[in-house]
Amino acid sequence: MESDSQNGVSPVQHHPEFYLPDGNITFLVENTFFCVHRSFFERESQFFIRELAQAPQDGISDESAFRVEDVTSDDFTTLLWVWYSPKYRLDRNSSDDWLVILELSTRWQFPEMKKLAIEQLQCLKMDPVEKIAIYNKYEIDRSLLLPEYKHLCTREGQMSIEEGEKVGILTVLAIHQARERAMKSAMENGRDNLTPADVDDEELEQILKDVFNLNKGSTTGSRHDADIQMTSGYTNGQDARAQGQSNAPPVIDTAWVDTSEITNSSSGPNSSSQTADWQGDATGMDRTG
Repeated sequence: MESDSQNGVSPVQHHPEFYLPDGNITFLVENTFFCVHRSFFERESQFFIRELAQAPQDGISDESAFRVEDVTSDDFTTLLWVWYSPKYRLDRNSSDDWLVILELSTRWQFPEMKKLAIEQLQCLKMDPVEKIAIYNKYEIDRSLLLPEYKHLCTREGQMSIEEGEKVGILTVLAIHQARERAMKSAMENGRDNLTPADVDDEELEQILKDVFNLNKGSTTGSRHDADIQMTSGYTNGQDARAQGQSNAPPVIDTAWVDTSEITNSSSGPNSSSQTADWQGDATGMDRTG
């Protein structure tokens, strides 16, 4: 089915793959009709259970299609692929696809699908800074980021201002503190001419667990524990702790940082520039990039 374009309006069409003859609910996303199975949306999504209950007649035909806002038809197709994969396997290796699934499953409260997206992202190669930023945004178990934290600690050079803005000031401070503690420990053991990459791997890992507060109640790998409980969009820290995830704030030892600059930066006409100077000096971030 396809209608003609009139007055510059895009034609409305059936999706070539996901307008199923035995589907029992119709969605309209942008200019595309999707006819799929209602049970998938009501099986675990509290969002769709509420929305569909409020409008029981929506979705029974094209004329009364359930409108889905703030999502593209391509992204909605990606979400449906999880349920309707024709090869019975998860053969999408693009992080972009799984990030779409992570976003929509979080927004629409599909906890099992969100777990699946996280598991798949763990199998894909991602830029460490980008991965930390994404996991911070969705409040995903930080213990899964231990390899990325280790990479930032042991690589040459400091984090750039742009990288620091992505991961957030607490992560920047925690990485800087872990580097300093690891180097200090190594020097106390009589090793000279050290770089962060020379620090004992097991010791660095334990330091990172201490600094990022990963020692208590953390989980690793595929998190097959309690369901993710989402109340309004993204999960919050309380939900994560209920699952035993390690999402408590990093433990920043102020003895490693000159905190006087923090107070000075909070007032005065040059507060913005003072804050930037503090971030660069106290964290060792590279301000030249």
